[in-house]
Amino acid sequence: MTRRSRKALIIGAGIAGPATAMFLTRAGFEAELYEAWPYSTGIGGGLQIAPNGMHVLAELGLADDLIRRGSIAESFDFYSQGGKKLGSLNRNMQERFGQPAVNMCRATLCETLIDKAWSSNVSVFFEKRLVKIEDRGDQPVIAYFADGTTAEGDFVIGADGVHSVARRHVIPDGPTPFDTGLLGFGGFVPRAMLEKLSIGQRMETTFGQSGFFGYGLCSPDPNEGAMWWSTQPSRGMTAAAFRLQGQDAIRQHLRDFHAGWHDPIPAIIDAADNIVVTDTLDVATLPTWSRKRTLLIGDAAHATSPHAGQGVSLALEDALRLGMLMRDGQELGLTFQAFEHERRPRAEKIVALARRNGNSKREFSPAGAWLRDHVMKLMLPLASKGMDFMYAYNPRAA
Repeated sequence: MTRRSRKALIIGAGIAGPATAMFLTRAGFEAELYEAWPYSTGIGGGLQIAPNGMHVLAELGLADDLIRRGSIAESFDFYSQGGKKLGSLNRNMQERFGQPAVNMCRATLCETLIDKAWSSNVSVFFEKRLVKIEDRGDQPVIAYFADGTTAEGDFVIGADGVHSVARRHVIPDGPTPFDTGLLGFGGFVPRAMLEKLSIGQRMETTFGQSGFFGYGLCSPDPNEGAMWWSTQPSRGMTAAAFRLQGQDAIRQHLRDFHAGWHDPIPAIIDAADNIVVTDTLDVATLPTWSRKRTLLIGDAAHATSPHAGQGVSLALEDALRLGMLMRDGQELGLTFQAFEHERRPRAEKIVALARRNGNSKREFSPAGAWLRDHVMKLMLPLASKGMDFMYAYNPRAA
């Protein structure tokens, strides 16, 4: 008689979910992936996948394709609000770490992962919003969804992000997302806007007296091949309130906020369309990442603000490491404990770094901004070495 494959119910089909499903399938498990939202394309802004994340995508056979569909980022160059260069980080990433850093549209990454999961015998279900998880004794774990349907499996992986419902099952009275006081604006503009500046594959980022602005190439698409983003104090406004005002009002707000900033920032704002506005959220450290047969991964376990550029890569690392540990065939609870023991120190170190980086994008006095810029010029070479631990990590060799 053939032994039944154990089934994983994976909640969330963003980035960690599909990658985990594929690695569990490779380890001999059946994987079902449940996403709260309808299937859609072209959603979201730009992002960067660091070399450590690209190693995971290489394991999935996706790295070369995503490099072609994105844009390699050869360095991060930092400027003052008036356009004075403060320094650079992250040069020669491919040479130093075995994979490059790659900019791309979030939609490109998510759609590629979903397509690969489908072709890897992962069952994917959309419009399945988790309501609760029931885990009783030696019976199958049951996931209940808002549409009245259920799913049964042998264990649950909560990969449902910063607003995780699975987290509420693991820690019923645990931390909830909190607003960091920063808003993120972002979108895309035509490639030609940056190509004519001859910045090549450099990311250019600017610290103002208040807030931050960045831009770089992200795809071969001539119409939306350059990405940009603005981080700024919320000053009492939520992302939802900005979205209600409409695109014209959002664009005018950005013009006013970044008035007087160096070129090409004003031109990028004028050309921006379909501007995405998001609250920058964080979640306090969780006391545990698992309960019985449910494990949290990615932002559900260790939500990180975007200021270290590691959220995607940490989620991908989690997926590969969990797949490798599950392949060893230990008792489920021991495997979940081993996963948390291995991953927690690294994740929390990066989350703390992101929080510190976010503090440099808040409001300063003129004197404070001047001091910060001068300290950055001195500290960036040291900071660059201090960040190597993030990029040098190879999940396969861990």
